[in-house]
Amino acid sequence: MIGKQRKKLLSFISVFALILSLFSPFATAGAEEVKSVAEAIADNNGVATVEGYIVGVAKSTSSYSHSGPFTIATNIAIADSPDETDPGKILPVQLPSGYVRSGLNLVDNPGNLGRKVQITGSLEAYFTVPGLKNSSAYSWVEETDPTQVSAVTASPGAGPVKQGTGIVLSTETEGAVIHYTVDGSEPTSQSDTYTDPIVINERTTIKAFAVKEGLTDSRAAEFTYTPALGGLRIHDIQGAGHYSEYANQYAADVEGIVTKVADANNFYMQDLQPDQDPNTSEGILVYKKNHGAQAGDVVTVTGQIKEWVLDGYAEKLETDLPVTEINASAINKIASGQELPAPVILSKENLPTEVIDNDSFGEFDPEQDGIDFYESLEGMLVQVDNAKVVAPQKYGELVVVPGDVDTNTAAGGLRISENDFNPERITLDINDDDFVAKMGDSFKGSVQGVVSYGFSNYKVLSDAGSLPEFVEGPAAREKTSLVPEDDQLTIASYNVENFSTKTDAEKVTRLAEAIVDNMKQPDIIGLTEVQDNDGPTDSGTTEADLSAALLIEKIIELGGPAYTYTDIAPEDKQDGGQPGGNIRVGFLYNAERVTLSEGEKGSATDAVDFENGKLTLNPGRIDPANEAFEDSRKALAAQFEFQGESVIVVANHFNSKGGDLPLFGKVQPPVLNSEIQRMKIANVVNGFVKDVKAEDPKANIVLLGDFNDFEFSNPIKALKGDELTNMIEKVPAEERYTYNYQGNAQVLDHILVSNNLAKKTEVDILHINSGFMEEHGRASDHDPVMIQTSLKPAVKPEEPKYDHVFNLVNYHAKKFVVGPHNALVIMDGKSSLSQGLWLKKSAAVKGEGLKNTKVVISSANKGAIVDLTGSDIKEVMIESSKVVEIRGAENVQKWTLGKKADPSHIIFKDSDGEEIESPYEEEEAA
Repeated sequence: MIGKQRKKLLSFISVFALILSLFSPFATAGAEEVKSVAEAIADNNGVATVEGYIVGVAKSTSSYSHSGPFTIATNIAIADSPDETDPGKILPVQLPSGYVRSGLNLVDNPGNLGRKVQITGSLEAYFTVPGLKNSSAYSWVEETDPTQVSAVTASPGAGPVKQGTGIVLSTETEGAVIHYTVDGSEPTSQSDTYTDPIVINERTTIKAFAVKEGLTDSRAAEFTYTPALGGLRIHDIQGAGHYSEYANQYAADVEGIVTKVADANNFYMQDLQPDQDPNTSEGILVYKKNHGAQAGDVVTVTGQIKEWVLDGYAEKLETDLPVTEINASAINKIASGQELPAPVILSKENLPTEVIDNDSFGEFDPEQDGIDFYESLEGMLVQVDNAKVVAPQKYGELVVVPGDVDTNTAAGGLRISENDFNPERITLDINDDDFVAKMGDSFKGSVQGVVSYGFSNYKVLSDAGSLPEFVEGPAAREKTSLVPEDDQLTIASYNVENFSTKTDAEKVTRLAEAIVDNMKQPDIIGLTEVQDNDGPTDSGTTEADLSAALLIEKIIELGGPAYTYTDIAPEDKQDGGQPGGNIRVGFLYNAERVTLSEGEKGSATDAVDFENGKLTLNPGRIDPANEAFEDSRKALAAQFEFQGESVIVVANHFNSKGGDLPLFGKVQPPVLNSEIQRMKIANVVNGFVKDVKAEDPKANIVLLGDFNDFEFSNPIKALKGDELTNMIEKVPAEERYTYNYQGNAQVLDHILVSNNLAKKTEVDILHINSGFMEEHGRASDHDPVMIQTSLKPAVKPEEPKYDHVFNLVNYHAKKFVVGPHNALVIMDGKSSLSQGLWLKKSAAVKGEGLKNTKVVISSANKGAIVDLTGSDIKEVMIESSKVVEIRGAENVQKWTLGKKADPSHIIFKDSDGEEIESPYEEEEAA
């Protein structure tokens, strides 16, 4: 599963460069003591301005290219001598994207080689050697030539400046005249003559040189400026959308109060003058190394506006939404110790509870779309009252809903459905991996925090130390409701989560206890994620007999049966999973109750078939060479005998959902990339079932395992086909989950049975793991699933005997009234009754003609039973209250009721004799 190997990052990812020289009151390069390269190498700490000659580019650690053509634009190398080639005397310099890179890189500016420059940045390791990173400003150092006019300088220097700033040009040569351009062209003596400061209101490149009679003209100097916008509020920057229209521009003096300090380099601030537009956030992230800000400080911030992807998985740039932030060059504190703004209270009144996104970001609609709702609060202080925990704590995060929002599992969790992936889930990042909480626990009081985003999810940054009173819920690990019966076969599916001889003793005990006590010792257990005998050690070992023996011995020790284990070892590193672990599916079976049918065991590459009522290999893998199973577990079929009857059980572990795009990601709707392979596997396994059924229509077949998809998904529908019944669909909705991911309770583990077994099979999901932490006894990340079934052929009921039979063949009339007791009416497709078929006493009706006919039940005798089994019926009207039972009620398209009839006492049953809800239930409630 996605995230099983994830490690929680404890601090925010560093964002772009320090921008150190904008305008007063900001620090500038001129304020720093200029260091030589040798000094910078010797004392490689802190922010500094370093002077040196550009001698090339860094290729790798202590490896430099000193001559062109150059292909690396992200760094340069400087030294105290223009001819230096000794790596120990060269300082690599990082060039962040922006004006520093565009002005200094040797790919675009090969003429810079050999020039002397001063660069401001952070002295720290770069290419694992002393270097200069986050370069934020630079200026050229001209060599003195008494016969040449001194170069033009600019104040303030090149870089970001406040909009409207005047740039002063000067030269040290007295009496020299400066000519300049602002359109990027090279200046000449015909260009404008500098007299007054040049005002910067847009990105501008000034090129200038100075002339004086009798001296050589100065070399041309170039200064690029980016204006910083003034007057912007936080809500202006955030806007009503997922991306700021000011991204990559510079903003000056953005004001806010610090609401949360994330770490030494990041804090969140919120506008004290909100715009009253609920679609625009009033909060924003600020990045500056060693910012020194504290909650309650009122500050102004100047810097570059960025859309930056924070913590995430390796593919985060392709999958995750960014967070709007300001990369600050300067922070000015106005006041401290001020009261924070009132938080936005999250509740059922404002939380979207069904839709994450329904328009592919076409409309920004926070009232309906959960992804837009959380974006409208990005960076803002929020509050959750009486939070209910819907999943066990993981990675220092708690997934909760407000106390007034309903949950939908019996234990207090949130279960997904086909059209609802629960946008009301709120992830509280409390940064405490040791906090113990399970599904159904809660808090008494309010939790506050700031809305952020990371690892493909919006989250609320809070602190464990500030949580209110914790209330432990009543949820407890379950025991199966299935009662063992001598003539009933019990089969279980259990993902034992990377189990091997390397598994710690406590987990081994918990797994065995679950099998012995919670599961009441099933006859057959399909296991997934059994690793080889040395676990994740990549030794080439593939057998798992010792791993299985470890579990079997513990089961015996705890009073369980002596299970036998069978599997087929995979080829080394061909079935995916934890590297070196060679996970596979296998079976434990109680040989005192069931027998593995005689047959030759297959190899990893042999394909099983079904001939003459038997598997050709036992156990055998289903089409293991099929490309559908590439880098995934191969389905394993085994045939067992139970009390003289045969059953084929197929253990499965479909490919994971890794590669699917996240629910709250930048692509909407999420693309389910991994589903393609599961569809292929599902079709292969269903094809095997079809082949068995073609050979033996009465064959008993059970599919079980971790299918890594939901009961309503396309792969599970394809797997089920017309041949199988998914018993998971028989589990009550509030109990229907086996796994929990990011607070969503969901089914990944299924047991499907051939249709001939469905009516004789019961199912149970044991909630012993997915809603709990290890501190509660959890042994795996999946809950086991169990069925109990009878393999004996169903006894065919005797055909009912009727006292009267009426055959309506090509019969046409207004109505037909059936008066005698215990009558059978057969109406063919050519017959028609405009006013319906009227039943006065107990009767049964059949025939094609009923699909276009109304049946009126107007029984005159008490205790009448009407049997509608076997045919579709257009309409049934109940005119009499004397009928007590109606069978085959699911066949009726429409139900109506006479004026005096009361259906509340009538028992409604389906064609199998199972009692069902009254079709009049809604009318009765009304």
